[in-house]
Amino acid sequence: MTRTPEQLLQAGQAWLEGDPDSVTRAELRALMQERDFIELEQRLTPLTFGTAGLRGAVGAGSGRMNLAVVIRAAFGIACHFASQPGASAKPIVIAFDARPTSQGFAEATAAVLLAAGRSVVAFAEPSATPLAAFVGRELQAVATIVVTASHNPRPDNGYKVYGPDAVQISAPTDVELARQIEGAPAAAVIPRIPVSFRAGAVAGLAMVGPELLDSYFRALARAVPAGGAARSLSIVHSALHGVGSQPMLRTLSEAGFDNVHVVPEQAEPDGSFPTTAFPNPEEPGTLDLALAEARRRRAELLLVSDPDADRLAAAARLDGELCVLDGNQVGALLADYLLGSAAREPSPLVLSSVVSSPLVAALCQAHGAHYERTHTGFKWLWRAALALEAETDLRFVFAYEEALGYSVFPAVRDKDGIAAGRALAELAAELRARDASLFDRLYELYAAHGLWASAARNIVAIGSDASSRISSALDRLVSGAVELGGERIARSVDYRDRAAAAERRPWLGAAALVELELGSGARLFARPSGTEPKLKLYAHVRRDVTGRGSLGRDLEQARRFATALLVELERALAL
Repeated sequence: MTRTPEQLLQAGQAWLEGDPDSVTRAELRALMQERDFIELEQRLTPLTFGTAGLRGAVGAGSGRMNLAVVIRAAFGIACHFASQPGASAKPIVIAFDARPTSQGFAEATAAVLLAAGRSVVAFAEPSATPLAAFVGRELQAVATIVVTASHNPRPDNGYKVYGPDAVQISAPTDVELARQIEGAPAAAVIPRIPVSFRAGAVAGLAMVGPELLDSYFRALARAVPAGGAARSLSIVHSALHGVGSQPMLRTLSEAGFDNVHVVPEQAEPDGSFPTTAFPNPEEPGTLDLALAEARRRRAELLLVSDPDADRLAAAARLDGELCVLDGNQVGALLADYLLGSAAREPSPLVLSSVVSSPLVAALCQAHGAHYERTHTGFKWLWRAALALEAETDLRFVFAYEEALGYSVFPAVRDKDGIAAGRALAELAAELRARDASLFDRLYELYAAHGLWASAARNIVAIGSDASSRISSALDRLVSGAVELGGERIARSVDYRDRAAAAERRPWLGAAALVELELGSGARLFARPSGTEPKLKLYAHVRRDVTGRGSLGRDLEQARRFATALLVELERALAL
């Protein structure tokens, strides 16, 4: 409900009195003096703490990422985990990325936790999220906190939290943390012990040493052993101004790859992202500089990390030209590669998000592996993996989601772009040894299991009734009255149906998602965004390949058909 000007000014004054940062106090005070009530409404609508933690633009007010918001979040985390059995004996791990405010937010978090009597193990320098997730698991931390906005736009920052199982938090933990944070006192009165990670020497604070990081790379080398073929494979890597260069170059070097180059303009951590305002590898144009460098060097493989190095984009040669692989193609290649070397006992387990390509299910069937689908998010993928390993004779091998996230070994219970980069390089090297490329291997998989091509589309709904119109549109989809591509809908699953959800496992429970299957086997999905009045659409279509020489054309035609289905779906939704 929109507040009156007087209410907004009162809320603003209350926030000013509790904000310990003079910079953000001045920023909010200026908005109040200008009586910019539209902006004040946004600034004073609190960020929601959920399963993705916190994420938003940096600025003043409870609706932005700032020192006061972070201090109150840290206080809520301290309160929550203080009540957990045995928690007092376990540390909390803190890491941060290279964005301008990240180290300050991380140090403020440590300051609150130390004052609350918690022991803290922190990274002294900007670090990759997978390394933090590994260290949290290695130390059996009660929680791991990473200050990162990952691949969000330049102005943003965020706060990601892992639980005692080293998996990102989910319900009911997220609800309890949100309750604790909401009930936290004003940031200015929350006790803090001054902290500088580089200075160290504070009681209760330990810094992550090289031996812990060495453990990550040793574990990765055991999971993805270095092969003996094609160590001269030409590779170019871009970190997109993030923290991925050092760990990616290290793991490739330790595997014996000696022809690896970086995109020099994007190699060093720089949270201002001078060559791209939106450092998301999926966004059009973000890979242009990396592709140009890879073409200049005639590279056979391009690896691109997102800013916190938990996602990976890739490109390889298709008929002599460097072409970007989408997330489903990389997922299929890695699933097949890892299953090819996995032991048959205990039975291998592969997982993917429900909106990812059906191709991986076919690959699992061919390899005799168990395949499981979950809702989008690695919190679901890894909770399913842990539950299935505990209940059955299954062993985790691989998990992925189409948005460039891959988990290739169990020492990191989250997506890991570093490990995925090493695994993809090993596969590319094996293929090069037989004069083949990643696209050649894709062709072989397509020839055996059908060419599955994918497309995605976002629809923004405008207006105060956007949420209700999106809900009504999803109702129409499951009514059976919609026809797409000249085909009727053969099957639909409405994941919003709580009665039906009770019959499924928790990782496929009730959610705002609709799945459609056409008579041809094409799969379509529609799900609302959790943070915006937007509907996300996905399509996967199956085609036969006509020959290796026509792979590029076959892929393009299949993608066009998938895109056309989404255009028809958008029209049918009538938002």
